[in-house]
Amino acid sequence: MLTYVFVTLYPLVWVFFSSFKTNREIIERPWGLPSSLRFDNYVQAWSGSKVGTFFWNSLYVSTIAGTATVLLAAMTAFAITRMRFGRLSKGVSAVFLFGLLVPAGSLLVPLYMLLRELKLYNTPLALLFPYAAFGLPLTMFVIAAFFKSVPGELEEAGVVDGLGAIGLFARVVLPISVPTLVTVFILNFLSNWNEFIMANLFLAKEKYRTLPVGMVAFYDQLNMNYGGLCAAIMFSVLPVVALYAVLQQKIIEGITAGSVKG
Repeated sequence: MLTYVFVTLYPLVWVFFSSFKTNREIIERPWGLPSSLRFDNYVQAWSGSKVGTFFWNSLYVSTIAGTATVLLAAMTAFAITRMRFGRLSKGVSAVFLFGLLVPAGSLLVPLYMLLRELKLYNTPLALLFPYAAFGLPLTMFVIAAFFKSVPGELEEAGVVDGLGAIGLFARVVLPISVPTLVTVFILNFLSNWNEFIMANLFLAKEKYRTLPVGMVAFYDQLNMNYGGLCAAIMFSVLPVVALYAVLQQKIIEGITAGSVKG
């Protein structure tokens, strides 16, 4: 446990302290604390380069794709687990299971050609659609596992009150699924936020680059400014840490929801 915590947190703590240091401090005292809290590196990383543009591009793509994935997966999971379509439900589940087995890397070339054919290459949609599609199978199965644990009496009460399928989904099932939905949204957001290969392959225009791809250009531009590099890295880490800090209670509830109801 201590080894895991050390290996996981130590590099992040080192980068955090180094982001306040000058190059001379980093070289002469790499393990020491910064002599003062200088924010010059953060200002330079944000305004002196295009890290700010890359940051907002990543935030936009990760949020929209994550939200679309969760909504589509929730609707599919509800139809499969609660509407009892018989063999059709099993067929849809098999398609999503197949999606879990196919490596994303094997689809890059045909996906690249498809995006060019649809005129989506070099636009934000070139990432939104693939991110949402690749996140669907696992998200759908996680939500479906929770939906199966929802007591049928709740739906029967909703039917007695006159709710149809859409009403049951929107007014009964979704409200009690918030912790699970938040958890899978966070997982999808993190996956989209850190994704590099598709972002590098499908977006050639600099104004659409996401943070992981932009960081490479930033490294080439300021490869001797170690403090600036550390500050740019912190820009990619801080939103994830902040998101977890705000939603940690919902995440824990989402992870334990199935076991509690089971």
